[in-house]
Amino acid sequence: MSLFKIIPLGGTGEIGKNCTVVESADDIVVVDCGISFPHEEHYGVDIVIPDFTYLLENREKVRGIVLTHAHEDHVGALSYLLTELNVPLYCSPLTEALVGMKLEERARNIEPKFVRMTPGEKFKLGGFEIEPVRVTHSIPETSAIAFHTSEGVILFTADFKFDKAPVDKLLSDESRLKELGEEGVLLLLCDTTNVDRPGWSNSESEVGPSLKEIFSAAESRVFVTQFSSNIHRMQQICDSAKAAGRKVSIAGRRMEQTFNLCRRLGYLNVAREDTVPIEDSTKLPNDQVVIIVTGSQGEPNAALSQMSRREYNRVKVRKGDTIVYSARPIPGNEGGIWRVVNNLIRQGAMVITDYPTPVHTSGHASQDEIKQMYELTKPFYFAPVHGEPRHQRKMADLLVEWGHAPHRIYTLENGQTLNIGPESAWVEEGAPFGEVFIDQNSHVPVAESVLRHRHTLAHDGVFVITVVVDRQHGELATRPRADVRGLNAEAGAVEDVMDDLSSILAKLSPSELTVPDYLSAQILEASGKLIWRSTRQRPLVIPIVELI
Repeated sequence: MSLFKIIPLGGTGEIGKNCTVVESADDIVVVDCGISFPHEEHYGVDIVIPDFTYLLENREKVRGIVLTHAHEDHVGALSYLLTELNVPLYCSPLTEALVGMKLEERARNIEPKFVRMTPGEKFKLGGFEIEPVRVTHSIPETSAIAFHTSEGVILFTADFKFDKAPVDKLLSDESRLKELGEEGVLLLLCDTTNVDRPGWSNSESEVGPSLKEIFSAAESRVFVTQFSSNIHRMQQICDSAKAAGRKVSIAGRRMEQTFNLCRRLGYLNVAREDTVPIEDSTKLPNDQVVIIVTGSQGEPNAALSQMSRREYNRVKVRKGDTIVYSARPIPGNEGGIWRVVNNLIRQGAMVITDYPTPVHTSGHASQDEIKQMYELTKPFYFAPVHGEPRHQRKMADLLVEWGHAPHRIYTLENGQTLNIGPESAWVEEGAPFGEVFIDQNSHVPVAESVLRHRHTLAHDGVFVITVVVDRQHGELATRPRADVRGLNAEAGAVEDVMDDLSSILAKLSPSELTVPDYLSAQILEASGKLIWRSTRQRPLVIPIVELI
């Protein structure tokens, strides 16, 4: 008999889209609700969110959503879920502020029900007793989440690292993690994003001296691009700029919103006189300006990408400027990033993506930090999460090296159910899951058929065939016409296709020609073969049948 179920709807076997169901007989609690980003073949898709079918089918059991921190891969899909299921959100003050700002922008009809949670203070949610535990990450107020159950603790590490010198001076609560291990951690769901990195991650505070060195040496303006939610990095940029005698400007709507909110709430300690509006930065000497800018992942509409195309009107990149990439590329974004970098270099900028000392450090634990988490918590069962299959496999191999029993390691995939019983655990298939593709212009999910058509259009173009039929006589009224876009064909190939198609259609009986659905199907079948034979391409074929 299963006492508890762990069902990842996102975030296992992948990086991003984190969303996990914790279920008992009577209650469901959701941990995080994030987005991921599309691959290049997902034309016209802006973000990817989890499939919430399982939650909607069990809505009467869902008691709330617990948020570990405010990064988009953990909170970015909330507006889509809350539209269907407006349950309480348990989170820190900063997470509440950032999520509230985003919901105000994306889903004005939702009135979110926030409940503050504080590290070390337990709270009840349905039949679960839940405790947030402070861990360090690249954003303040990140918490591991402990579910206290009759069988032991189910512990989500969240995104974490053991930063020995965090910018905000707040260390991970290792003593509490050790206490949980002594109480008995039944299951540890552990961040494995950087499990392939040996040793210990660099402290966030190590980035500051590198930035100060760059700011002091640069003879012109310095642009720094980073994730808009990396508040600790913002603080270091501002501190380093002040030490180098430079004022800070912000470029990019999301960066500006986050900067202003965090400064107002006290999460950024930056004096007004140390900043200047982006439009006024051009009035200062070039060696007195640092600009924090969105676009570290090559996003086409971000400020830095627009600057690289000379389309950003508020400030222009000039010869001699320095661009610092203070962010690690998300896998899959490399092509877009390098396009931006190359365009910036063409404009005469010096681009720094690497440096003898760190200009970026990860917010995720490396191998030795993961081992420390393992040794502190002493879990009976272990599930690697926040990682692709290669990360999960590496984690499993390390666990065996550390002496963990292989049969107590669960490398889950999205949609699988990890059942935890009184004396055993087992995995089942069957929970509905998947990816929902979102076009943020329409805020409507993009169907798989639409993606297939976009893929075909992008690669082989479109071939529109218009056939006019004389209804009375049951014959073609004119020769079929073709309107072709995006098909790379030799001269005469389209005419050859249409000649052959005309011959095929002329053999159809009057009763066949005057049934539009049947005729359309015949056009699709015949033209597809003819076009492939002539061009070795498979464009999207659109038949238009007119009866006159």
